[in-house]
Amino acid sequence: MERGRGLRAVASVLDAAEAASPVEAVEAVTSELRRALGATSASFLIADLSGRAMVRLAHVRLPAAGAPRNSRRLAEGERRDVEESATVMAFDGGAVEQAVRTQEVRVLGPDQQPEVPGRPDQWMVLAPVTSRGEAIGLLELCLPEEPDGETVREIAQLAHLLAFVVIANRRHTDLYEWGQRTRPLSLSAEIQHRLLAGPQTCEAGSFTLSGWLEPAAGIAGDTFDFSLARDVLHLSLTDAMGHGVGAALNATLCVGSLRNTRNEGLSLLDQVTAANLALAEHAAVGMLEDYVTGLIGRVDLRTGAMELVNAGHVAPYLARGSRVSAVELPVDFPLGLFLDSTYRGSRVHLEPGDRFVLVTDGMLERNAADLDLPAAITETRLLHPREAVRALADRVLDATGHALSDDATVLCLDWHGGHGRDRGSIHGAEPGRASQPLP
Repeated sequence: MERGRGLRAVASVLDAAEAASPVEAVEAVTSELRRALGATSASFLIADLSGRAMVRLAHVRLPAAGAPRNSRRLAEGERRDVEESATVMAFDGGAVEQAVRTQEVRVLGPDQQPEVPGRPDQWMVLAPVTSRGEAIGLLELCLPEEPDGETVREIAQLAHLLAFVVIANRRHTDLYEWGQRTRPLSLSAEIQHRLLAGPQTCEAGSFTLSGWLEPAAGIAGDTFDFSLARDVLHLSLTDAMGHGVGAALNATLCVGSLRNTRNEGLSLLDQVTAANLALAEHAAVGMLEDYVTGLIGRVDLRTGAMELVNAGHVAPYLARGSRVSAVELPVDFPLGLFLDSTYRGSRVHLEPGDRFVLVTDGMLERNAADLDLPAAITETRLLHPREAVRALADRVLDATGHALSDDATVLCLDWHGGHGRDRGSIHGAEPGRASQPLP
């Protein structure tokens, strides 16, 4: 590789991202990468909200006034919004899914991919676009010749840089989220979606965390949240009673209160007490009987000591070694049921290698009686939490015939210990934590 080419490529990528509008930033960056790397094409594939596909985003320009219109029909899985195109690429065990799962760059020869019309004998490179273990998408490049090892490493670095471009620009436009939404959201689902933590995965030196919400047909008010302080990890999993907008609004009040008091520096018990008071006062004003169950906790990252409050919720699970067991905690009243409710914190000491799993009762609904959740946690034990939470959601979907009557939500925490050490990240992901390739 030409000396200094990588640094110049990074500079040109950043310049292109800043010069373009947020809507065009990723397109500008992929075009710059195509030129810098001598590629014949470059595309960004964004992770679908379902977690089970990638979506190819493209800008399809409308013809000028008086020009003949493009009669090309939509491709299978493609949808349009004026000049924006989004094409779903469902996971099928192939190279796209393997690249996301293993967080490794995949290089496909001409005989390993469908022939691209007009571009025979192309080499395709799929590079993960990832930040702190959050799989944002893939960078797809077509090259006229096989890339050498140095070029592959450079592509991996630039794909990692693309992750930050997406993160920075998606705050200013709905384009990326529109591309991810392969199924429409109801008003209650929209509210609920906005309550979730921004990233759904976080890798840090001492832990890996990932959450997943599998929505029921009628949104039922599940949420999960987490936030990292210097020496403390805050986390919560809550389930608002009921369905629809009412449950979503109740969940909003609960999560908003927990975030507010957390930012004010209140203790865990004070955070929970304040959330109970806010919900109970709101219910009293509206003469409602709304409440929220939940597990609210904080982990001392220096020691692995977790303080956890169970507000009328189902027990969490601890996977230690080959054993998975429910963690029986004192159960207090759900939040919002009584103004004068008091809450107790319980201690759970995490050991390196532990996996701690929080679920809502949608994972245990009567239609899913055939699902042995401890066995499912055991069977997914070697998966990165990012894949494990989706695999557990798939299990409950299979058990219910894809007819959930309640949201099914999972929050999975892997405890590694050694707080204060840097994680061994390569281009946004730690290889030792990644899931193994599919057979």
